[in-house]
This record gives sequence, structure tokens and C-alpha cells, in this order.
Amino acid sequence: MTNPFRYGGVVGEEAFCNRKQELADLLRAMENGERLFLYSERRLGKTSLVRLVLSRLPQRDYIPVYVDLWPTDGAESFVAVTAKAITESLATTADRMLQATRDFFSRLTATLTTDSQGNPQIRFELRELEVRLPDLEEVLSAPARIAARRKRRVVVAFDEFQRILEYPNDLVERTLRSLIQDQEDVSYVFLGSRKHLIQRMVLDRSSPLYRAGGHYPLNPISTEDWVPFVRERFERSGKQISDDYVRSICRITEGHPFYTQHLCHSVWELCELGASAGEETIDDAVNLLLERENYAYTTLWESLTRMQRRFLRGLATEADGVQVFSAAFLQRHQLGSASTAQGVVDALLEKDIIDRSDGSFLISDRFYRIWIQQYAALG
Repeated sequence: MTNPFRYGGVVGEEAFCNRKQELADLLRAMENGERLFLYSERRLGKTSLVRLVLSRLPQRDYIPVYVDLWPTDGAESFVAVTAKAITESLATTADRMLQATRDFFSRLTATLTTDSQGNPQIRFELRELEVRLPDLEEVLSAPARIAARRKRRVVVAFDEFQRILEYPNDLVERTLRSLIQDQEDVSYVFLGSRKHLIQRMVLDRSSPLYRAGGHYPLNPISTEDWVPFVRERFERSGKQISDDYVRSICRITEGHPFYTQHLCHSVWELCELGASAGEETIDDAVNLLLERENYAYTTLWESLTRMQRRFLRGLATEADGVQVFSAAFLQRHQLGSASTAQGVVDALLEKDIIDRSDGSFLISDRFYRIWIQQYAALG
């Protein structure tokens, strides 16, 4: 019997719990030609959500383009990855890919290969050693030129958009701002998994992309949405779980989709066919997950400074929303001054171990928080 709970990677529509409002909002933004910055914690389902919306756009009216910026490290790779994504959204055969290249990317060198199944793949390279402004302008103006020629709206989704902040300079940011503001028949969605970076990019007056679009934070899913979703999937597979125990799972995962699905996956595996999952099953599932992650968590813990460990212990053991710069918190966890704590926070944000949350901070990995509570409280 197939486990009904999915986590990790891009998931299909059947794995979604609610998100109806978010799907409607994103669809409307794409239809209206908006520029939208969509951001959240990691693993909250942004990519799956946006790719689902892109798949729902009618092909006769829209050309969807999904660009994954994770492997990029500068303007050169940005140009190559974006040109590839645009070309592959226009054509699936070798001849048509080459024609699209001639039509829209004359400044780039294209190489056509095939994958293990014999499907054509295209790769782009610059004709010079480094990117020049005309190269970047050609690629970033391509969506508008395609929309005009094909008489369809182009929708471009840049995933892991915060990567451009790590480029050696802000050429991509500045050129992007300059070109997209007049592209009436192109919609843009910029996805970011490091909230503080995306917020800084959109809200900092010194940023080239300041107020370049609306911002749309994606939040965890409410417990009341999870309850029927989890219960029904247990029941369909001949197992049972009460609403109260689903709520117990959500208290552990705080409604985060990845961690909720992951824990439900383990609880389901440990629950026998015809049986009902209870408190002991949930405890066993949590312990199993912590055991599997123990090496990685221990390695990460040992890489942290003493002050970083003290801060994380405090964050893991105190109530949500605790004011980490208050004199009481600093004293309880031997963190010294507020300026010292600020340095710790900045370092942990940069390491992506914590995230901002309603005026305070949280440990991004819900299971790591439990591991700290159980294994690192005294270490």
C-alpha cells in the first residue's frame, strides 16, 4: 500500500492541503500581469504551489516559464539558465528549439544535446568570457518579444530568487528593474526561501528592486485544515487517527507542510493496517525521525559557537514569540549584551538555521528544535 503523505521535492495537486486561496491569488496575479514576490520559510511548498498554478494556465492564452536560479552564481549563469528555460517553454523538438534560439537569443551560443531518453536539451553559453549588458538585455527582454510575436501572455517564475543577492554585482537586479516595468504582457513571480533577504530586496530603499512588485508571504497551514486532510488519508488506507492526535502532530510541526507531511508519513508507516494511531505511535515516529537525523544534527551543533548554541537552546525551550533581545532572555541564557545577541542572530540567519516570525524568531527545522530540547539541553 502506498503511503498517502508526500514530502520533499515538487508534489502534485493531490498532495496539497488547502492552499485554495493562495492558488486563486497567484492565478489572478498572473492573469493581471502583476510582479509578485512570493516568500516563506524553506520547504513550505512555494515551488509546488507556483508550478501547479503555471500548469493551470490555458495554453492557448499563456506561455509559462519556470526558471530555477539555485544553480546560478552570477550574471553569466543567470543568462544561460534563463535562456534555456525560456527556450524549452517554447519548444519540445530540436528543430523548434533551434528556431527559437535564432529568433530570440542571437547573442548566445546554443548547443543541442539529448538526455538518456533521447529528448532534446539545449545549453547556452556566452560568446564572450563575461556577460555584457546587451546579452542580459536580450534575455530579459525576450519574454516581452515572445508575448508580442505569439499573441499570448508570458508568465515567468524565478525560483530561489534571493540567489541574485550573492552575485558579484547588482547588474542583474538593475537590468531586471529597468526592463520589466514596461512589459505589459508579461507577468513575473519571484520566489524566495529566505524571507529576510526577499523582504530587504523589496522594502529597502537602496535596493534596485525596491517596490518593484507586490509581496506575498506564504504561511504555514492551519490545524483545522490539516485535521480532515490527515484523518481522511488514514481512513482511505484502512487505518485510523483521531482529530485530537492530528492536532498533536500539528503542535509539533506548527503546521509547516514539509514537517507535517513528513511526520504523518512516519506515523502512517508505524500504524498497523486496521489499527488506530495514538500518542505512542506519534512519539515513536518522532524518535525515529530524530534518530535518522541525529548525525546531521550533531554535526551542525558542533559547528556552532558557544553563543549560537546558547541562543538556540533558549529559542528551543522558551515559548513562541519570546523577545530574544530582552534583558531577561539574555540573562537566562548567558548571552551577554543585546549587541552580542544581534551578532548571533545575524550569523544564524545567514546559516538559514533560524527565521524571522512575527517580531521574534523560530528554528526553521521543526525536528531540529525537538532534537535541541531532548539532546542538547545540557550539552
